[in-house]
Amino acid sequence: MLNHSLPNLPDRTTKPRETGVTMVMDKGLSLREAEDLVSVASEYIDYIKLGFGTSLITPDVTKKIKLFQKANIRVYAGGTLFEAFLIRNKYKEYQKYIDKMGFDAVEISDGSMIMDHKKKCEYIRELSKDRTVLSEVGSKEAGILIAPNRWIIMMQNELNSGSKFVIAEARESGNVGIYRPTGKAHITLINKILSKVPNDRIIWEAPLKSQQSWFIKHFGTNVNLGNISPSEIIPLETLRLGLRGDTFFDFLPAKCQKLKPA
Repeated sequence: MLNHSLPNLPDRTTKPRETGVTMVMDKGLSLREAEDLVSVASEYIDYIKLGFGTSLITPDVTKKIKLFQKANIRVYAGGTLFEAFLIRNKYKEYQKYIDKMGFDAVEISDGSMIMDHKKKCEYIRELSKDRTVLSEVGSKEAGILIAPNRWIIMMQNELNSGSKFVIAEARESGNVGIYRPTGKAHITLINKILSKVPNDRIIWEAPLKSQQSWFIKHFGTNVNLGNISPSEIIPLETLRLGLRGDTFFDFLPAKCQKLKPA
């Protein structure tokens, strides 16, 4: 909600969103920090991921989950935790854990371990029966490259198996998966993915400002973005609205473009 109206701002979707989703990475916020986050930014957050295995060791985590859910934010544990249970042959215990924690969404990934893709889709089908599933595609290892056609097939299969969104891997560092080691977007890969997979079903991990602005410039205000730091939610929203230098002229009419610096 704006504190003052301003013309020529792009149309921003509102909660509950199907597009323009923002997924935030919580790497261990305290309950007090979570309360502060909700007070200032809950309107702009759709999903919060309790990153990797942090939910297993963070104090007051169930209180934090309930706090986020009360603010109409869906909460889930990072896919690395799913893999940590799975590699120890503790899948049933994982199901018990997510039920005990009260998660209303789950992330299914195979970025840290080798998993048969058909088996991954089976997990998606089972878990999507009673909760929202987000599945992550791509490896967390910088040296592992996946062919574009393979990205497409995996994303399509996971969406068909019940994933609400597929998450394009970049890690919190933003230099693997859909990005070059320099952090710049792997444009050829992204365009090939989008030739076959609907953009509104993909959450693009974009932890860096340069990555966020690139996606907004190329795909508009309501592109789905993930792995956003809690401190970057309000700044990201200004990027989405053209209220920051990086996207300042992107949503203005032609007459204003004449004032753009040469």
